[in-house]
Amino acid sequence: MNKHICTRWAFDLTSWSPTLPQLAQAVASIQAEERTRLMKFHFIDDFLSSLIGRLLMRKYVSTCSGLPPHQVQFGRDVRGKPYWVQEEGNQQRPPLSFNVSHQGDLVLLAGICGDSAELDFGIGADVMKIEYSGGKSLSEFFRLMRNKFSPHEWSYIGRPQHNERAQVKAFMRHWCLKEAYVKELGVGITVDLQKISFSVDTTHSLAEEVSPLTGTTLRCQDQPMDNWHFEEHLLKEDYCAAIAFRNCLPLEHARFQLLPIEQLLVESDQSKSEDVVAYCQKALLKPYKKVS
Repeated sequence: MNKHICTRWAFDLTSWSPTLPQLAQAVASIQAEERTRLMKFHFIDDFLSSLIGRLLMRKYVSTCSGLPPHQVQFGRDVRGKPYWVQEEGNQQRPPLSFNVSHQGDLVLLAGICGDSAELDFGIGADVMKIEYSGGKSLSEFFRLMRNKFSPHEWSYIGRPQHNERAQVKAFMRHWCLKEAYVKELGVGITVDLQKISFSVDTTHSLAEEVSPLTGTTLRCQDQPMDNWHFEEHLLKEDYCAAIAFRNCLPLEHARFQLLPIEQLLVESDQSKSEDVVAYCQKALLKPYKKVS
């Protein structure tokens, strides 16, 4: 299995309180249909998370392809998954796969770029905050969710020696891996998750000094899935992330690179247009989610 160049970018939303000119610069970089989709969000938090995700995708494809960011165009497949729309005759040059995930303060992009000889590879990524904030007790939540995990997985998640925090962390690690896997498949959480069984590295606790962990293996329908490889990351102490690699391996295992907003913004004359400015003024009126 050949190795590929892997990109891991993260953005911390707490680092950015957008001014109107900055937001206009960001919005001017994305397509009209993307703007329409973003404006449907009720909260500014979700608006900004999705906007940053679009900017990360555009920067990634521009970096890999050499195209100026304004020439990068995206479409959505039948499952709603974004993909790079290429001009006729330039299909899969370079071949690449990317995936964006966001939760809470973090927005992530994981991307992998190969050579023209290999097209059948892909990547999925997910990020989860290591906390339980549901209305039910944790034991009741676990009872309801147990059928989403294999007996092998639950033997680790529900270890008696785990305190509540450790159980939540083990749960989120496994859920994150499952999400990354099914996101690459493009099927969403509609498959029988109990038949997707992960074995995580139990010799190390997922901690910043050992992130990423790379010893995770997968069995589906009790069959080893040797063409899949995984990374588990810890970010900001209370966020775990997972990357699923299908038919590919990264050249090296590395941490996520935290990008500042300045690396995502692109100069554009459109940022001063009346339509873009009015759009951003409306967006900035959206409320923030209340933090309990």
